Amino acid sequence: QVQLVESGGGLVQAGGSLRLSCATSGRTFSYYRMGWFRQAPGKEREFVATITWRSGSPYYADSVKGRFTISRDNAKNTGYLQMNSLKPEDTAVYYCAASSGIEARNGYDYWGQGTQVTVSS
Repeated sequence: QVQLVESGGGLVQAGGSLRLSCATSGRTFSYYRMGWFRQAPGKEREFVATITWRSGSPYYADSVKGRFTISRDNAKNTGYLQMNSLKPEDTAVYYCAASSGIEARNGYDYWGQGTQVTVSS
């Protein structure tokens, strides 16, 4: 089992920044990548970004490329999502997830509880 806990969400004006954190515990050695997803009201959950845990190789959805940066601190077993130039359409509940597979957008086994990000115009 892997446990994930997100933090860092909040209310920010358009153009502002937030940094989300995802603290992991449990069998952290068992997963290959960490991902961030988001779900806005009335919409399906969508992929945001992912990073391979050992090599730190990132991959982003086109909608956030150039504005968001995913990273991880192996020593702290924590992942991060730095979000800059935020837009109202970034408003959503953000979830981190862990996967033991190689697919970037699918196959995530463990999920956090989510953290709300609200961007005002």
